[in-house]
Amino acid sequence: MVRRSPRRPHLLWLLVPFVLYLGVLPLVNRVRPVVFGVPFLFFWLLVATLFTPLCVWLAHRGDRRIEGGRPGGRS
Repeated sequence: MVRRSPRRPHLLWLLVPFVLYLGVLPLVNRVRPVVFGVPFLFFWLLVATLFTPLCVWLAHRGDRRIEGGRPGGRS
């Protein structure tokens, strides 16, 4: 008998940084406009870098909620 793993849609948060860095990069690859004195591409990469820990935290928070909030994880 094959045991099915539970669905974990909260892990889709981990795809957001991937899309921000690689999926949207051809669309934001421009020097103008200038945002806060830096080219738009650098601004975009800074925002994506700052947004990545939030996405990881949201994925972790959802995973903890499924595990019942136990600090040790699975038993």
